[in-house]
Amino acid sequence: MLLFENTNRSRVIIHVDCDAFFASVEQSLKPALKGKPVIVGKDRGIAAAFSYEAKRAGVIRAMPLSEIKKLCPDAVFLPCDYESYSLFSQRFYAILRRFTPDVEEYSIDEAFAELSGLRRVYRASYEAIAFDIKKTIEKELGITVSVGLSLTKSLAKICSKDGKPSGFTAVRGHELRDYLKTVKIQRVCGFGPSSTALLAKHAVHTVWDYVQRPEIFARKLLGKIGSELWHELRGESVYPILTEKKEAQASLSKTKTFTPASNNRDFVRAQLIRNMESAFIKLRRHHMRTKGIGIYLKNNDHQGQGLFAELARHTDSPLEGVDIVSRLFDRLFNPATRYRATGVWFHDLEYGPEVQRDLFDDPAKITALREISKVIDEAGALYGKHALHLASSDVLREYRQHLGDRGDFSQRKVQPLKGENFRQHLKIPLWDVKV
Repeated sequence: MLLFENTNRSRVIIHVDCDAFFASVEQSLKPALKGKPVIVGKDRGIAAAFSYEAKRAGVIRAMPLSEIKKLCPDAVFLPCDYESYSLFSQRFYAILRRFTPDVEEYSIDEAFAELSGLRRVYRASYEAIAFDIKKTIEKELGITVSVGLSLTKSLAKICSKDGKPSGFTAVRGHELRDYLKTVKIQRVCGFGPSSTALLAKHAVHTVWDYVQRPEIFARKLLGKIGSELWHELRGESVYPILTEKKEAQASLSKTKTFTPASNNRDFVRAQLIRNMESAFIKLRRHHMRTKGIGIYLKNNDHQGQGLFAELARHTDSPLEGVDIVSRLFDRLFNPATRYRATGVWFHDLEYGPEVQRDLFDDPAKITALREISKVIDEAGALYGKHALHLASSDVLREYRQHLGDRGDFSQRKVQPLKGENFRQHLKIPLWDVKV
């Protein structure tokens, strides 16, 4: 096992995890909500995120709001405010980069950072540096974060889960033996239910059980990832800190949960088509096209099924995607099943301003589709998203559900600052502070 002090061999990694991020942002922006059970997801009809106060009351992810009201009568329901969450995330990463340039944006509310060699700069121990990072984030953003400090990314992520919310766990190399004996193998990021079940058949129940076996055991049983995690969990760093921003993405998806659940064919299909339209809007915004389209239907028991198909060529037009999405829907839809969510995902994405044509493409058709998409985007900019839409999704106007109720929009939407409109805002969060 390695030691923090052996700087020639070891690395010092922290994992910073924002606690109940969406709900915590809402409580930071609205101080009166601190200490109250906050549920984010009013616009979706389910608990998309929630505070620790709500969690202690028994709220779980994707629980319908009607059930939450019975379980937790004093719950506060709020719509998702992704703009504010994104702004807080940017500030979160900016604070981390004030301490170290080696920061990996793992997700909107999680980060890895390397502190190796910074003791001389800050004239402090690694634990003191990590604790200073934690307190600075909490003071400036008004949220709590949990921090794990250890020799590798895998170990740091395990440590950050201890003592949540607002936990702080640092495990040095000479402490690993005792610590890993207490960590269940299920807590390792990279081991899913199938892997942990397989390991259990070989009497591996804790991380210590795993790292005590020879590497050949890990490789034979779980392949390359098993070997990599074997090294990581022993304190031997394998996974680097990825500081580069990802310029490309492998896929893009749009989903929508609706209440009540429905087996109305036209309604469920319209929800799916609307997801597809939204996904294509995002594709065009980022100058992307897709060649693979998949759909997903989730029933009222939270069970889902999906289908996937390839297009003849890359496209960014919903007019080229609607037929294949409709055919996939016809194969998947069961009129005896009540559905509560639909989703569309795109795969095999390509970037660039120009469509790559082949010998058999119709140039006039491609040009016409591009012009139609341009008009759709211009109308959306002037009159709101989906001002122009496919006729097959128009049925949604008859089923308002969570659409159009001003109480289901975030505060940024209904109380714009001077010069803002419904879709365009200044890049600052909006605090609800009484002075």
